[in-house]
This record gives sequence, C-alpha cells and structure tokens, in this order.
Amino acid sequence: MEIRKLYPDELPPMNLLLLADPSRDLVDAYLEKGMCFVAEIDEKIIGVYVLLEIRPELIEIVNIAVVEQLHGRGIGKQLVMHAVHYAKSQGYKTIEIGTGNSGIGQLALYQKCGFRITGVDRDFFIMNYPEAIYENGIQCLDMIRLSQSI
Repeated sequence: MEIRKLYPDELPPMNLLLLADPSRDLVDAYLEKGMCFVAEIDEKIIGVYVLLEIRPELIEIVNIAVVEQLHGRGIGKQLVMHAVHYAKSQGYKTIEIGTGNSGIGQLALYQKCGFRITGVDRDFFIMNYPEAIYENGIQCLDMIRLSQSI
C-alpha cells in the first residue's frame, strides 16, 4: 500500500470522503483549505484522509475513510499513523481528530493510535446536519474530540 498526497489535477475520492462525512458542503469546504492524502493498492484508491491546519502548531484530521470491504485490516490505523508522522515532520506540535459519540470503532482506533479524549462538542451533529445520523444503532449527537502531542 502506498499513501500519497492527492495530485493537484486529481479529483478527490468523494465516495470515500462522504462515507466519513455525509455533508457534501462540509467536505467541499475542508478540501478547499486542507491537504488530501490517498492510500492506493495497485493504483486503486482504497483509503483517504484530509488534514486541515487550525493554527500554526495545530492540525486536525477532518476526514478519514477506508473502502468498506477492507475494514478491519489495519488500513485505517496506517492512515492515522501516516497523518501523525506527516504532521510531526511538518513541525506541528498537536494533532486532533473528532468523531461521533456513536463511532465506537473509531474511538477505539484513535485511542490505540495515541489520541486521548480532550472534549465533547454537545449536539454537534444535530446542529450541523439536517438528517439524523445513526451508527451502531446509536444516534450520533455529540462530537468527541481527541488529540495528541507530537
């Protein structure tokens, strides 16, 4: 597997990005300002993440997704760790990520990658998405924020 920055003339893999965030408007907004990375096997995109600078020493993973058929194979962990190493190499001191309260697998993954819960944005998904989002049979209401020093 190769992880690389999206080429300037290459279209981002919207099908994957929308798996992680169903709002096309939000995805478009952070793609405009962020850096998109893709994971490929045999020149086929199988994963994606987007980094967005928040402040000069702080960067956030604002989207991360893996092709559904390949879940559970460690690709998400490789993407997260690639983002952490890239951010550190660029001089960032802190990296953040957020996920819904219903994202049980994501919460476990991010903590395995060294992130710690730093806060909760109550009602984030109610205020920012017109339709209710359900995951693991739980309504996604709050954004759980995690970070790590790098």
